[in-house]
Amino acid sequence: MKTEQLSLARQLDLVFKELDQELSGLNSGVVFVQIRNNVIGKFGIRHNPITGKDGRMEMEVEGLNHAQRTSFRAMALETLKFKRNWTHGEISYDFTVRQGMIMIDATMESNYNMANLMIRYPRTNTYLDSGMGSGS
Repeated sequence: MKTEQLSLARQLDLVFKELDQELSGLNSGVVFVQIRNNVIGKFGIRHNPITGKDGRMEMEVEGLNHAQRTSFRAMALETLKFKRNWTHGEISYDFTVRQGMIMIDATMESNYNMANLMIRYPRTNTYLDSGMGSGS
């Protein structure tokens, strides 16, 4: 089966299955998925492996537990309901654990290509057509 035959939700589910082991060793970071033609291409995690606290540098020792990873996946899938009318872009999920609870902020970035618009719309002088052109 080809990736483009899977729904975006199913693709995102596969991303989280692939990242499950890595997330089990992290307690904060950003999961990102890059989308082109409603197909996830590149995905991964951005994180700082060493954190500073009280003037000391420490490595992360605990990551997300199974319940937190399951909750993260469910929340990520829920954010797809807010994706509207765009097929190219990136979704980033900034996550951290505070007092044993996973906190997630999702950011959606839509991308458009001006070359595609030039093909769809006829070439006219939009300023003159709208009455905003110079009268000289």
